[in-house]
Amino acid sequence: MWYLAAVVVLASCGRQTEQVVHVAVAANCTEAAKEIARIFEQQEGTRAVLSFGSTGQLFTQITQDAPFEVFLAADQETPRKAVTAGFGLTDSVFTYAVGKVVLFSTTLDFTNGEAVLREGTFEKIAIANPSTAPYGAAAMEIMKSLALNAHLARKIVQGNNITQTFQFVETGNAELGFVASSQVLGRDPKSVWIVPQPLYSPIRQDAVLLKKGSENKAALAFISFLKSPDTIKIIERYGYVGTP
Repeated sequence: MWYLAAVVVLASCGRQTEQVVHVAVAANCTEAAKEIARIFEQQEGTRAVLSFGSTGQLFTQITQDAPFEVFLAADQETPRKAVTAGFGLTDSVFTYAVGKVVLFSTTLDFTNGEAVLREGTFEKIAIANPSTAPYGAAAMEIMKSLALNAHLARKIVQGNNITQTFQFVETGNAELGFVASSQVLGRDPKSVWIVPQPLYSPIRQDAVLLKKGSENKAALAFISFLKSPDTIKIIERYGYVGTP
């Protein structure tokens, strides 16, 4: 009986000492974050538990006492809002990536993507919810810059986040859609139009250490790892501009 009790105690202690960090990740960064978490665990022996969603949705969860310790947003405004609201640490905010918007289709030829938009010979164009997803806000800005927002308004279908927006296009529920360049790696170049940067404001994606993680060594280690050369290379490989 003593032996069994000792085993139970040791097992319990092992679980208590496991290094874990809970990370809220903007949906556009899903695949890159998964690889970052995998290599982080290999190198640091620490597990990163990832939760994905639109930036706005994740912020709402943070304000509702979600267990997140690190927040990787798809914009700069929301991490700063987290700090102002008392959920994040001021001096921990930094830009971990700069995103790129692309127009994607599984059926249309985007050799001249702007011309396809102007012709408007399609039924539906997908964007992420501009109220909660920065890539959706960028899509609206692009259409406004091209003076097409009124022309395309009735054709717009909204995804809750950039992942659902991509799925709308992938499944044929929309002929085309504005998504993140990280989502279309390896696709036929003719199916992707890289939107010229002057058409929308740069999507600088910031990270912030939340107060729930301020005393968690795993959270501090993850923040440090995000700034490492290895992580910057991963981020760039997924179609972002890395920021040392």
